[in-house]
Amino acid sequence: MTQHATPADAPVSTHQAEDDPRNASILIHVDGVLKPRAEALVSVYDSGFMLGDGVWEGLRLYNGRWAFLDDHLDRLFEAAKAIDLDIGRTRDEVVEALEATRRANDMQSDAHARLMVTRGVKTRPFQHPGFSRSGPTFVIIMEHSRPKIPRPIRLATVPHIRGLPMSQDPKLNSHSKLNCILACIAAEKAGADEALMLDVHGFVNTTNACNLFIVRRGEVWTSTGDYCMNGITRRKVIELCRANAIPVHERNFSLVDTYGADEVFLTGTFGAQTPVGNIDGRVIGSGEMGPVTARIRDLYKALVGA
Repeated sequence: MTQHATPADAPVSTHQAEDDPRNASILIHVDGVLKPRAEALVSVYDSGFMLGDGVWEGLRLYNGRWAFLDDHLDRLFEAAKAIDLDIGRTRDEVVEALEATRRANDMQSDAHARLMVTRGVKTRPFQHPGFSRSGPTFVIIMEHSRPKIPRPIRLATVPHIRGLPMSQDPKLNSHSKLNCILACIAAEKAGADEALMLDVHGFVNTTNACNLFIVRRGEVWTSTGDYCMNGITRRKVIELCRANAIPVHERNFSLVDTYGADEVFLTGTFGAQTPVGNIDGRVIGSGEMGPVTARIRDLYKALVGA
C-alpha cells in the first residue's frame, strides 16, 4: 500500500496511525458477541450515545501482552464505581473478553483496544439513570494500530480548562469528552494540532488528549495532577525517571516556564511519548525530539518489551 508523505503544515494528531487495510474486517465485541465492523451497532437509546454516560479504557498490545493491564482494570472498575455503574462482569471476565477479541482478530502486537461500558439502553430518552434498566452495554473495539506521527506536535493554549473535582473530575475516564473536543477545535482554529489546557489557577495542566511534561535544564516537570487525568503512562514515566536518576517534579508551572523549556513531550497509552515542537508559535528547544525525551522513550520501550 502506498504511503503518502504528510506536508509540514498538515494537521497532525497524537492518535495518528498508519493506515492498515486489515481494520476494515475487524471483529468487534458487543455485549458478548463478536460482530463484523459494519454490524457492530448499539441502540440510539443507549446511555452512552444519548448522554455520554459511561466509562472507557484504552489499552496497547505489545508482543502478545496488554501493557499495564492491571492498572487499566483498576482504573476501569474505580471509574465505574465512581459513577455508580455495575459493569456486570468480573475482572477475569473482562480479561477473557479482551483475549477472545484479540484471538478472533489474530492480533499479536501493535494493536489498540478501546474498552467501553455505558449504563445501557434507556426506556425513555431522558437523563435520569433510572431509565437505564437493561444492564450495561459492553463494547471492545480492537484495531491494528501503529502510531505514525510525522513531526512534533504543535500546541495552542485555549481558554477551556479541565473540570473541577466537584463538577466532572478530570481523573474520570468518562464518555463525556465535549469539553476536550471544544478545546481541540479551538486549537485547530488557531492553526495548531491540539490544545494546551490550563488549570483553574492558570498553571499549565494537560492537553485535550494527553498528559504534558516539560524538560528544563535536565529536570522533568509535570503538573501536580490535581486537575488532569492521572494517566497510567504519565505515572510510568515518573517512575522511570525516579528509577534512572532523572530529576522529576510534580509541580505548578506557568506558560513562561513552558515557552522556555528545552523539551516538551506528551504521554498517553496510544503514542507513549510524543514530542512537542511548537507552543503558541514559540519553537520549543530545537523544535525536534530532545535527548531527555528520547532517553525516556527508550526506557519506556524496554519496560513494555516493545
